[in-house]
Amino acid sequence: MPEILVYVDHVDGAVRKPTLELLTLARGIGEPVAVALGDGAADTAATLAEHGATRVLVHEAPEYAAYLVVPKVDALHAAYEAISPAAVLVPSSAEGKEIAARTALRIGSGVITDAVDVAAGGSGPVAEQSAFAASYTTTSRVTRGTPVITVKPNSAAVEPAPAAGAVEALDVTFSAQATGTKVIARTPRESTGRPELTEAAIVVAGGRGTVGDFTAVEALADELGAAVGASRAAVDAGWYPHSHQVGQTGKSVSPQLYVAAGISGAVQHRAGMQTSQTIVAVNKDPEAPIFDLADFGVVGDLFDVVPQLTKEIDARKG
Repeated sequence: MPEILVYVDHVDGAVRKPTLELLTLARGIGEPVAVALGDGAADTAATLAEHGATRVLVHEAPEYAAYLVVPKVDALHAAYEAISPAAVLVPSSAEGKEIAARTALRIGSGVITDAVDVAAGGSGPVAEQSAFAASYTTTSRVTRGTPVITVKPNSAAVEPAPAAGAVEALDVTFSAQATGTKVIARTPRESTGRPELTEAAIVVAGGRGTVGDFTAVEALADELGAAVGASRAAVDAGWYPHSHQVGQTGKSVSPQLYVAAGISGAVQHRAGMQTSQTIVAVNKDPEAPIFDLADFGVVGDLFDVVPQLTKEIDARKG
């Protein structure tokens, strides 16, 4: 079977869920070869092997933390040259998409972003994407070179499949551009104890209907173990941090469950959550566009409906 190169997103050796999803998808089209970079890269090997990586290419160097994406692109390019894969899969984060685009340019290939599935095709891997508020599903393939594909989080179920996971040192020579942009300071985000928005299996989001009070939204999110999102109207009003904005100009999410509380469902918002597997909407306006997209809808005041839902979930847990 052809080898599929998988870029590993990890934090000090702790592999993030989107990478495990990539390994699951990669197994459907070939043999996954993971490339792990930076501090703790070698510590990822056991987890990667447990989820199907036949080989783990490792390289640790201070450049990955000290500079922006170019050192990572240099390393991914080196891994590509070393194994000549049939495809390169990268998590569809802001950084991941930049790495993918730069890598595709380096190797003279096409790039496909925000895929929700990857499958084998007659002339190479094909990617499935959702478009126009999930009204259309497109199937695309790269017509020149090795496809470089970024995949949205929560696009595939994580399925363990133990493999050899042989650790190999990756030989990387950094380019002159690698040290062009230096990171001079880092400010850790304050932890809320909730999942990362783009990786969460459940997202509860609030909009203009909250009138700035996200208490009910946060309570439901905590009951469900969910991340909290917000519409553009809510963040522009200063009611919630911009880092939690879901939409075309915010973050794209693809959870198993998306609860929209007090969100009208403008196209800008729908573009960021249209691939959610199940959508529940709560809105006082029965004509709100969000109901056209929702699997389940409740016409009512979120301050009445959401607390009742939270209470019922808590009762059923007991």
